[in-house]
Amino acid sequence: MSRTLALRHGVLTTAAALGAFTLTTSPAAATATPAQIATARTNGVAYLKSLQAADGSYAGSGLSNEWAFSALAAAGTAAADVTPGGDASKNARTVYRTLLSTASWPSASPVVTDYERATLNAYAAGIDPARVSAGRNLVADIYGYWQTAEAGYFGPSANFNGTVFAALALNGAKTQSGVQRVPQALRDTIITRLRANQHNDGGWNYSKAEGNATQLAATSDIDMTGAAMAALCVSGVPNTDTDIVQAKAFLKSKLVAASGAFNALFGVNTDSNGWAVSGLNACGINPQTGDFLTSMGKTPVDFLIAQQFNPGGGFKYLPSDTSPSAYASIDGLRAVVGGGFTAAPPAPVTSGAAQWVGQTAFTSGTATRLALTVDDGAGGLGVCSVALTPTGTTTTLGAVLDAATSAATPSGCVTGVTPSSGTGTITTLNSKANSGSGTWKVSVDGAAFTGATRQQMISVGDTIAVRWGA
Repeated sequence: MSRTLALRHGVLTTAAALGAFTLTTSPAAATATPAQIATARTNGVAYLKSLQAADGSYAGSGLSNEWAFSALAAAGTAAADVTPGGDASKNARTVYRTLLSTASWPSASPVVTDYERATLNAYAAGIDPARVSAGRNLVADIYGYWQTAEAGYFGPSANFNGTVFAALALNGAKTQSGVQRVPQALRDTIITRLRANQHNDGGWNYSKAEGNATQLAATSDIDMTGAAMAALCVSGVPNTDTDIVQAKAFLKSKLVAASGAFNALFGVNTDSNGWAVSGLNACGINPQTGDFLTSMGKTPVDFLIAQQFNPGGGFKYLPSDTSPSAYASIDGLRAVVGGGFTAAPPAPVTSGAAQWVGQTAFTSGTATRLALTVDDGAGGLGVCSVALTPTGTTTTLGAVLDAATSAATPSGCVTGVTPSSGTGTITTLNSKANSGSGTWKVSVDGAAFTGATRQQMISVGDTIAVRWGA
């Protein structure tokens, strides 16, 4: 993500020389008690609340504390309930939504991880990421970075990190009703790339390894292994899958028996351990039993709790640090309370505050984007962000497909549609015609595929999948 491994580890001056210990026994009981975890939760949330600025913000230009939303949600605290000095008008969710709705956000030169980070945290804050505002659809923003020449990658493939977090964002940020909004064809294509980048030792790194024997043989990174295994699991891969089992074994091989920490490339630290534990959490693997309870009775959760200052609640980055780090506190708390890389938003306790907020209709004349996939049923998948300016509170599938022929990023996901105007069944798309039982069908926000017609209503933020098949 924008908060890169290099940024977090740049403060370190020692090499990773602590050495990892293999487990000789696998005790069955966890060591961090529910009471200890509850205390860590209470104090950790209190510390994260202290990071809120006087204007109610956690995020601003560049790198900031917006990952706090994922940790707060995992800990059961709604962003709508987090206010500076009790001023509900400046609650963290409202302020964050306003920031994401700003036309100048995130910057003049955005990268895909800007939108992925925002998707994961908006979802955790209770903001529908596809319906942030009339003009902001974070899911469509991510779709715009699809690599047509290297299907399955988002953003430059050399930065494999962007593809991992695309999987986490697109699969983790479900609809308000909890439905997977992206089609299986897209999920499968991303899964293929995730698998192809797994190193020989069972882990992953931030850079692309696919097709590069040297990179595949390189030592993996603890942080990215946690993120990549979570990306596979939220994409629908079971934790019994061979690639997840191999990732689990890699993490196990890096355990330090005396503390329960994972020995990362740059040494033992809270952020790396937090990401690894969040990966295990996302895959439904208990980080306190079996493979992750060391021969000396320690677990990764034990290590993280030992990194927390109490009663202050913040987590230190390095074991030798004497003050807390905001990032370490976010990563540590999210992991300790059982979170992955995002979490469904808790219902606010503030009177009148809804669990979700989001744009409910297009604003006529306001430019927007919609996320579109086109699956030809023969292995060809087009993915794009379609720009259009609605003339009413809703639009139609025909209007979206028409716009995609000339205003899609990347271009080429739609080259032509028949009929080209009016209403009626879509008979041909991208030169492929309906034939017998093979016809063009459409799904909106993960609903069942039905016959595609030009008059099919499309609402603000809808994630649209068009597919040819029986």
